[in-house]
Amino acid sequence: MKTFDLEGSLRKKEDLGKKATKAIRANEMIPCVLYGGKDENVNFQVKVADVRKLIYTPNIYLVNLTIDGKTRKAILKEIQFHPVKDNVLHIDFLEVFEDKDIVMEVPLKTEGLAEGVRMGGKLVQEMRKLRVKGNYKNIPEILTVNVENLALGKTIQVGALSFDNLQLLNASNNVVVSVRATRASRNS
Repeated sequence: MKTFDLEGSLRKKEDLGKKATKAIRANEMIPCVLYGGKDENVNFQVKVADVRKLIYTPNIYLVNLTIDGKTRKAILKEIQFHPVKDNVLHIDFLEVFEDKDIVMEVPLKTEGLAEGVRMGGKLVQEMRKLRVKGNYKNIPEILTVNVENLALGKTIQVGALSFDNLQLLNASNNVVVSVRATRASRNS
Protein backbone atom coordinates (compact mmCIF):
# COMPACT_ATOMS: atom_id res chain seq x y z
CA MET A 1 0.00 0.00 0.00
CA LYS A 2 1.31 3.45 -0.89
CA THR A 3 1.89 5.99 1.86
CA PHE A 4 0.74 9.60 2.01
CA ASP A 5 2.06 12.23 4.44
CA LEU A 6 -0.48 14.68 5.82
CA GLU A 7 -0.17 17.41 8.43
CA GLY A 8 -3.03 18.74 10.50
CA SER A 9 -3.63 20.93 13.51
CA LEU A 10 -5.67 19.98 16.55
CA ARG A 11 -9.06 21.63 17.06
CA LYS A 12 -9.90 22.92 20.52
CA LYS A 13 -13.11 21.91 22.34
CA GLU A 14 -14.63 25.32 21.60
CA ASP A 15 -13.94 24.87 17.85
CA LEU A 16 -16.31 21.92 17.47
CA GLY A 17 -19.66 23.66 16.87
CA LYS A 18 -21.44 24.57 13.68
CA LYS A 19 -20.25 28.19 13.73
CA ALA A 20 -16.62 27.22 14.29
CA THR A 21 -16.79 24.60 11.54
CA LYS A 22 -18.06 27.18 9.04
CA ALA A 23 -15.16 29.45 9.99
CA ILE A 24 -12.70 26.59 9.43
CA ARG A 25 -14.11 25.92 5.96
CA ALA A 26 -13.99 29.65 5.12
CA ASN A 27 -10.22 29.58 5.81
CA GLU A 28 -9.64 26.86 3.15
CA MET A 29 -9.44 24.14 5.81
CA ILE A 30 -11.36 20.86 6.21
CA PRO A 31 -12.58 19.58 9.60
CA CYS A 32 -11.50 15.97 10.24
CA VAL A 33 -11.86 13.28 12.89
CA LEU A 34 -9.48 10.41 13.67
CA TYR A 35 -11.36 7.37 15.02
CA GLY A 36 -10.21 4.08 16.46
CA GLY A 37 -7.37 5.31 18.63
CA LYS A 38 -6.51 4.04 22.09
CA ASP A 39 -7.93 7.23 23.65
CA GLU A 40 -10.92 9.30 22.53
CA ASN A 41 -11.48 10.55 18.98
CA VAL A 42 -9.15 13.30 17.76
CA ASN A 43 -10.70 16.37 16.08
CA PHE A 44 -8.33 18.23 13.79
CA GLN A 45 -8.21 20.25 10.57
CA VAL A 46 -6.18 20.03 7.36
CA LYS A 47 -5.61 22.34 4.40
CA VAL A 48 -7.76 21.71 1.33
CA ALA A 49 -4.71 21.73 -0.97
CA ASP A 50 -2.92 19.08 1.15
CA VAL A 51 -5.60 16.40 0.68
CA ARG A 52 -6.35 16.92 -3.01
CA LYS A 53 -4.01 14.09 -4.15
CA LEU A 54 -5.38 11.79 -1.45
CA ILE A 55 -9.05 12.27 -2.31
CA TYR A 56 -9.17 12.53 -6.09
CA THR A 57 -7.44 9.24 -6.92
CA PRO A 58 -8.56 5.63 -7.30
CA ASN A 59 -5.56 4.48 -5.23
CA ILE A 60 -5.70 3.57 -1.55
CA TYR A 61 -3.15 4.98 0.86
CA LEU A 62 -1.76 4.45 4.32
CA VAL A 63 -1.75 8.00 5.70
CA ASN A 64 1.07 9.14 7.97
CA LEU A 65 -0.99 11.67 9.86
CA THR A 66 0.98 14.28 11.82
CA ILE A 67 -1.21 16.27 14.20
CA ASP A 68 0.67 18.93 16.17
CA GLY A 69 3.94 16.96 16.01
CA LYS A 70 2.51 13.53 16.88
CA THR A 71 2.46 11.02 13.98
CA ARG A 72 -0.11 8.23 13.65
CA LYS A 73 -0.90 5.74 10.90
CA ALA A 74 -4.41 5.89 9.50
CA ILE A 75 -6.57 5.13 6.48
CA LEU A 76 -9.20 7.28 4.83
CA LYS A 77 -12.58 6.00 6.03
CA GLU A 78 -15.19 8.42 4.71
CA ILE A 79 -15.46 11.75 2.89
CA GLN A 80 -18.49 14.03 2.93
CA PHE A 81 -19.00 16.29 -0.08
CA HIS A 82 -21.27 19.31 -0.48
CA PRO A 83 -24.32 18.14 -2.48
CA VAL A 84 -24.25 21.07 -4.95
CA LYS A 85 -20.75 22.63 -4.94
CA ASP A 86 -19.01 19.23 -4.62
CA ASN A 87 -16.32 20.57 -2.28
CA VAL A 88 -15.17 18.50 0.72
CA LEU A 89 -17.08 19.18 3.93
CA HIS A 90 -15.60 16.60 6.30
CA ILE A 91 -13.13 13.68 6.36
CA ASP A 92 -13.06 10.69 8.70
CA PHE A 93 -9.83 8.75 9.26
CA LEU A 94 -9.39 5.41 11.02
CA GLU A 95 -6.22 4.79 13.01
CA VAL A 96 -4.54 1.47 12.18
CA PHE A 97 -2.47 -0.78 14.43
CA GLU A 98 -0.17 -3.77 13.86
CA ASP A 99 -2.43 -6.16 15.80
CA LYS A 100 -5.89 -5.06 14.58
CA ASP A 101 -7.67 -5.93 11.34
CA ILE A 102 -9.29 -3.18 9.31
CA VAL A 103 -12.15 -3.15 6.80
CA MET A 104 -11.77 -1.18 3.58
CA GLU A 105 -12.65 -1.20 -0.11
CA VAL A 106 -9.87 -2.14 -2.53
CA PRO A 107 -9.95 -1.44 -6.30
CA LEU A 108 -10.43 -4.45 -8.58
CA LYS A 109 -8.67 -5.10 -11.91
CA THR A 110 -9.25 -7.85 -14.47
CA GLU A 111 -6.37 -9.68 -16.13
CA GLY A 112 -6.27 -11.68 -19.36
CA LEU A 113 -8.50 -12.07 -22.43
CA ALA A 114 -11.65 -14.02 -21.61
CA GLU A 115 -12.56 -17.07 -23.69
CA GLY A 116 -16.06 -15.66 -24.19
CA VAL A 117 -14.66 -12.38 -25.54
CA ARG A 118 -12.69 -14.31 -28.19
CA MET A 119 -16.03 -15.85 -29.23
CA GLY A 120 -17.58 -12.39 -29.71
CA GLY A 121 -18.94 -11.70 -26.23
CA LYS A 122 -18.49 -8.56 -24.15
CA LEU A 123 -16.65 -8.51 -20.82
CA VAL A 124 -18.60 -6.57 -18.18
CA GLN A 125 -17.01 -5.67 -14.84
CA GLU A 126 -19.94 -5.42 -12.41
CA MET A 127 -17.89 -4.43 -9.34
CA ARG A 128 -15.07 -1.88 -9.27
CA LYS A 129 -14.11 -2.43 -5.61
CA LEU A 130 -14.25 -5.29 -3.12
CA ARG A 131 -14.74 -4.86 0.61
CA VAL A 132 -11.99 -6.73 2.47
CA LYS A 133 -10.93 -7.34 6.07
CA GLY A 134 -7.34 -7.90 7.10
CA ASN A 135 -4.20 -6.37 8.57
CA TYR A 136 -3.28 -3.14 6.83
CA LYS A 137 0.11 -4.62 5.86
CA ASN A 138 -1.61 -7.43 3.92
CA ILE A 139 -4.00 -5.23 1.95
CA PRO A 140 -2.72 -4.71 -1.63
CA GLU A 141 -3.18 -1.59 -3.73
CA ILE A 142 -5.21 -3.53 -6.33
CA LEU A 143 -6.93 -6.93 -6.32
CA THR A 144 -6.41 -8.77 -9.61
CA VAL A 145 -8.91 -11.28 -11.05
CA ASN A 146 -7.86 -13.56 -13.92
CA VAL A 147 -10.68 -13.91 -16.49
CA GLU A 148 -8.96 -16.05 -19.18
CA ASN A 149 -11.18 -19.12 -18.60
CA LEU A 150 -14.45 -17.16 -18.46
CA ALA A 151 -16.77 -18.53 -21.17
CA LEU A 152 -19.63 -16.82 -22.98
CA GLY A 153 -22.60 -16.25 -20.66
CA LYS A 154 -20.62 -17.15 -17.52
CA THR A 155 -19.82 -15.08 -14.42
CA ILE A 156 -17.29 -14.89 -11.62
CA GLN A 157 -18.87 -14.34 -8.22
CA VAL A 158 -17.29 -13.08 -5.00
CA GLY A 159 -17.55 -16.56 -3.47
CA ALA A 160 -15.23 -17.96 -6.17
CA LEU A 161 -12.44 -15.51 -5.27
CA SER A 162 -9.84 -15.78 -2.55
CA PHE A 163 -6.84 -13.67 -1.66
CA ASP A 164 -4.01 -14.42 0.79
CA ASN A 165 -4.56 -13.13 4.35
CA LEU A 166 -7.78 -11.31 3.35
CA GLN A 167 -11.40 -12.01 4.11
CA LEU A 168 -13.93 -10.84 1.49
CA LEU A 169 -16.97 -9.16 3.05
CA ASN A 170 -19.17 -8.74 -0.04
CA ALA A 171 -22.06 -11.20 -0.45
CA SER A 172 -20.70 -14.42 -1.97
CA ASN A 173 -23.32 -14.43 -4.75
CA ASN A 174 -22.48 -10.90 -6.00
CA VAL A 175 -21.27 -10.97 -9.60
CA VAL A 176 -17.81 -9.46 -10.06
CA VAL A 177 -17.23 -10.05 -13.79
CA SER A 178 -19.38 -11.54 -16.56
CA VAL A 179 -19.17 -12.20 -20.30
CA ARG A 180 -22.40 -11.24 -22.03
CA ALA A 181 -23.51 -12.42 -25.43
CA THR A 182 -23.60 -9.81 -28.18
CA ARG A 183 -25.43 -9.87 -31.54
CA ALA A 184 -22.22 -10.94 -33.24
CA SER A 185 -21.76 -13.90 -30.88
CA ARG A 186 -25.40 -15.04 -31.28
CA ASN A 187 -25.15 -15.06 -35.09
CA SER A 188 -22.03 -17.20 -35.22
